[in-house]
Amino acid sequence: MSAKGGALKNIFVKLIVGAGQAAPTPPVGPALGSKGVKAIDFCKEFNARTASYAPGVPIPVSLIVKPDRSFAFELKSPPTGYLLLKAAGIEKGAAEVGPGKPFAGEISLKHVYAIAQIKKTDDRHKNLELEGICKSVVATAKSMGINVVV
Repeated sequence: MSAKGGALKNIFVKLIVGAGQAAPTPPVGPALGSKGVKAIDFCKEFNARTASYAPGVPIPVSLIVKPDRSFAFELKSPPTGYLLLKAAGIEKGAAEVGPGKPFAGEISLKHVYAIAQIKKTDDRHKNLELEGICKSVVATAKSMGINVVV
């Protein structure tokens, strides 16, 4: 119980950490340390759970810190933008996007479908139709200046 008599609440923390590269240094250490979590415990578990990914792939993490300072976390799929850049073989999207502007790269519908399948593994997308996720991936690609070819 808190001083005012209310119940203690869970604390939510969102991070993006490179697969297999969590360390108790910034940004992970301070973000978790300020919430009372031993960063080294999180890092060990995170690195073990992301061992199947290529090192450094950005992995969004939703972490819940309970009132007793224990924690649980959920891994999400890599960001759509990251997956699109990798599929197009480029380091960054176009500086300017629009008609008459050059594309930064190009991907096929096969890439879009593969990315949509990866995104469907996330809890927030599991009930969505694959077609809808594909449309979202195409829209993200266009906003980054990546051309989707048929």
